[in-house]
Amino acid sequence: MSDIRERLDRLPITSMHRRVIAVLAFAYFFELADLNTFGYAATSILGQWHIQIHTVALITSASFFGMFFGSTVGGGLADRYGRKRAFIVSVLIYTVASLANAISWNVASLAFFRLVTGVGLSAVTVIANTYLSEVFPVRARGKSMAIVMTIGLIGIPATAWVARFVIPMAPWGWRIVFIWGALGMLVLPFAMRMSESPRWLLTNGRADEAETVVAAYERKATTEFGSLETFRPVVASGVAGASHAEKGNFAALFNLFYRGRTIVLLVVWALVVLGFYGFIAWVPTLLVKQGFSVVKSLNYASLIAICNPVGAALALALIERFERKFLFAVFAVFVAIVVTAYGWTFNPTLIVIYGALVVIGIQATTVVTYTYTPEVYPTEVRGAGMGLAYGAGRLANVLGPFIVSALYGAVGYLSVFLYIAVCYLAAAALLGVFGLRVTGRSLETAAAGSVVSSDESRLLR
Repeated sequence: MSDIRERLDRLPITSMHRRVIAVLAFAYFFELADLNTFGYAATSILGQWHIQIHTVALITSASFFGMFFGSTVGGGLADRYGRKRAFIVSVLIYTVASLANAISWNVASLAFFRLVTGVGLSAVTVIANTYLSEVFPVRARGKSMAIVMTIGLIGIPATAWVARFVIPMAPWGWRIVFIWGALGMLVLPFAMRMSESPRWLLTNGRADEAETVVAAYERKATTEFGSLETFRPVVASGVAGASHAEKGNFAALFNLFYRGRTIVLLVVWALVVLGFYGFIAWVPTLLVKQGFSVVKSLNYASLIAICNPVGAALALALIERFERKFLFAVFAVFVAIVVTAYGWTFNPTLIVIYGALVVIGIQATTVVTYTYTPEVYPTEVRGAGMGLAYGAGRLANVLGPFIVSALYGAVGYLSVFLYIAVCYLAAAALLGVFGLRVTGRSLETAAAGSVVSSDESRLLR
């Protein structure tokens, strides 16, 4: 059954693939909506509970500690027990916890519920990215991730506009924002109908089940497109550096074969997440602290948030045309330039224009990192690798809110955005120089750090 991986890569995109995109995009919509609920709700909580900006930082940090735990544990569990099962459990955790956010009665309760919500949110992201990379053919991995992100990122402006209307409605309006985020539980009936990842089944000794899933994809492709291209094996089964016994084992990520790429990814993810949330999570609050009203700050943040899907759409157009690590570097440098310009201005029009450009660049880099990370590990430890890298960013951002709070208090508004620019410039340099080339390679070849064979190039056409 060693040809299953190659048979997956030769498939055209069928209605079965499109159903996977629909399920994951729906999950991403509310996952990203929920991830941003507190950033908007905080504008009201600040005044209602009479808390200071460092308390907002504390609650945000609790959420990110939960994300670190959820991503590392979730990725490892997905490697051991399956992508589908882990995905369903993760959705349940974050949606139930998000409902609990809505009944928070003080800072401590909200911080605890945000921590638990973070556990489920990050696990969903890690597992969904891993599953998608394993199911889609080599020539469409990046595009499929970009499509899912483009649709999912609509959840951010949707949340911004929900917040814009419900928060001013009543003193308890911020609670509705958290209920909105919990609607992701509606994806569960559809997630339960997804098939398990054939690659995961194969590496766990369940070759007959893997064959059944791949055969179903092939039958659907034959029905929709006619006869398939004659199959010829193009990649040998197995990848150096990992074994079945090491599935979900984080120690394997630091063996001689994977240590370099793991360290690079850990640092890149830490820098990107510090920069990402230094902007996304703080825009409404910092505008309020600079003297803008809550309504105006929410208006500006809502207009900026509309451009979140635009960044993913930009990545969609380019991600299969250019090597991923270089594309990331270009997007990251762009972010550094426009976020610095954003920090210099207090003109309302320029705030929206520069803010929109920052968001476009940020989300374009996000699509590339989400696609790139699971591509550099084999199936046995792909979930663990994605989870550890994603978790490193979330752990770094436990300190991120305090860095922003300290910079704002000690140096001023502009320093926050210069700090974000430095994060993105450092990440661009690191991945651009030391990252692996992965575009156009099968998962097995990319993880092995091998070159593209002539047969594999044929699959891309």
